[in-house]
Amino acid sequence: MINLKAFLDQKVIQYNQPEFITHDPICIPHLFSKRQDIEIMGFWASILAWGQRVTIINKCKELIDLMDGTPHDFIINHQEQDLKRFQHFKHRTFNYTDTLYFVHFFKHHYSSFESLEDAFLPFQLQQVYQDAYLENPQLKKSIKNQSSVCLQEDLAVETTEGNLNFFRSYFFSLPDFPHRTKKHISSPLQKSTCKRLNMFLRWMVRKDDKGVDFGIWNRIKPSQLICPCDLHVDRVARKLNLITRKQTDWQTALELTHQLRMLDKDDPVKYDFALFGLGIEEKF
Repeated sequence: MINLKAFLDQKVIQYNQPEFITHDPICIPHLFSKRQDIEIMGFWASILAWGQRVTIINKCKELIDLMDGTPHDFIINHQEQDLKRFQHFKHRTFNYTDTLYFVHFFKHHYSSFESLEDAFLPFQLQQVYQDAYLENPQLKKSIKNQSSVCLQEDLAVETTEGNLNFFRSYFFSLPDFPHRTKKHISSPLQKSTCKRLNMFLRWMVRKDDKGVDFGIWNRIKPSQLICPCDLHVDRVARKLNLITRKQTDWQTALELTHQLRMLDKDDPVKYDFALFGLGIEEKF
C-alpha cells in the first residue's frame, strides 16, 4: 500500500492541475463566478457527461446560450414562452422534456434556497418537500447512511449514500414529473455507481488548492465523497487491485472508495484525478 500510495499521490500532483480544466466538462462551471450559476451548470455538465468530452462541452455551451449566458437569472425570471427555445436541444437521450423538467426543478428549488447543496441534505427540505416519499423504508434506512443496497453496511457509513438517495427523491417530488427523465438521475437504491452525481459532488465539495474543484459547499465533507467510477477509473482500479467485485455497481464504488480512504481518509476522491489520468492519458 505504501508504494501504491506514493505512485498515486504523484499522479494526483500530475493531473490535479489547472490544465486539466480546459478539456474536461468541469470547464463549464468554471465559466462562472456566481455560486448559483456554478451549481446549475456544474450539475447540468455532470448529468450530460457521457460521450465525447468535446461534444459534452459544446452541448453545455449551447445550453448556456439558450439561457442568455446567465443560468440562475434565467431560471428564476423566465416566462413560459421563453421555454420554447429549448425545443431542439438534445444530447444523446436527454431531450426537450428532460430540459424543461430540469428548469422547472431548479426554479422550484432556488425559489426557497440559496444553494443547491440543500437539495442533498436529508430532512433539510421538509417544508417544501413531498415527504410521503419518505414512507419508503429503504429510503429512510439509506438516509441514515446505512447501505440497504450492497449489504456491506460498514463500507457505507459516513458516505454520501443517504444524500444521493434523498436527492433523487426530492428531484422527482414535483407534481407530474416526466417518468422518462428518471433515467437521467441515478441513486444507490437503483444499484447505480452514480458516477455523474458523484463527480458533481466532487466538484462542489472537495477543497482544492489547485483551483480545479470548487469546494463551495461546506455541509457535506470531502471525506464522505464517493469516487466517480467511470470506465477509465474502473479499469485502472482493477489493474491496481483496488476493486475485486466482478460487476460495476454501487457496491463497487463503495469498495473502491474504501480502498482510497486507506490512502487518504480526509480526501479519498482526490485519487479520481490519478485513476482517470492514468486511464485516459496514459492508457494504463
